[in-house]
Amino acid sequence: MSLVWITKANYLRDYQIEIEFNNNKKGIVDFKGHLDKKIFQPLKELDTFRRFKLNSWTLEWENGADFSPEFLLENLS
Repeated sequence: MSLVWITKANYLRDYQIEIEFNNNKKGIVDFKGHLDKKIFQPLKELDTFRRFKLNSWTLEWENGADFSPEFLLENLS
């Protein structure tokens, strides 16, 4: 398996982000069902959720929360 990382991400609505990967795959990830762990709970506040940044490989939030690119790729719709 080759390394995968995010090249572009755009907030759409609610808990949905459109994501493009370095392998040319792209789609929408709905994070709504993935925010129950303690690190992700602040992201349930939409204003906080929308303030993600793209680091060198994945999405990251101010509190240090992130999701692996592999997880995001598996959850594309």
